[in-house]
Amino acid sequence: MHLAGCASCALEVEEFSETLARLGPAVAVTPTATLRAGVTERIATVRQEPPPTMSPVRAPRGRRGLQRWSHWALAACLAGAVGLGGVAARQYERAGQARQETDRARAANDAVAVVLAAPDARVSTSRLGGGAVGTVVVSASLDRAVFAAAGMAPPPAGKVYQLRYDDGTMRSVGLMDPGATAEATLLDGPVDGATGVGVTLEPAGGSPRPTSDPVAVLAFPEA
Repeated sequence: MHLAGCASCALEVEEFSETLARLGPAVAVTPTATLRAGVTERIATVRQEPPPTMSPVRAPRGRRGLQRWSHWALAACLAGAVGLGGVAARQYERAGQARQETDRARAANDAVAVVLAAPDARVSTSRLGGGAVGTVVVSASLDRAVFAAAGMAPPPAGKVYQLRYDDGTMRSVGLMDPGATAEATLLDGPVDGATGVGVTLEPAGGSPRPTSDPVAVLAFPEA
């Protein structure tokens, strides 16, 4: 019902369907002759299970019994309706949450793209240790910066990587996704004279001030 009245969602579903159609043949595997022969042999020898049988339900005799039967049937119908309504409500809620997360991710990607596409965007890349690579992109006209990391080791349990502007105060500018080893993040707030970006290891949820020495510091590229 929603797709019938939402052109953008319908287009998105169509694009996903086309992608699936391309991915299907790409990952398809031809079964071996042994597997094919085994399946064919079992089809010929294994009997199909009969359908389950159900004992007929007899309605109580008499007017009072019929009333009780009607009340019971009505209650069962109402219970089923309520149950289905609850399932539908949960599915609708989950779909709404998924849509909100998709919209947020899309907005974040768009914001990152704006900085990367800025005419005055400057790029600096450095190794962070352990084989990881960090890249920072700064736009003076937008007064914003993007930090990207690849190959970073996941933080320990209960910890998170926190990004901070190196401006003398190590101002917090966002948290990295603990489950992502490669991501690009638009740093919160303006650059406002910062000379670089640092990464500190903090308790889950982050910390207003650093609780440890930076695990990495990247200087902003010179103009």
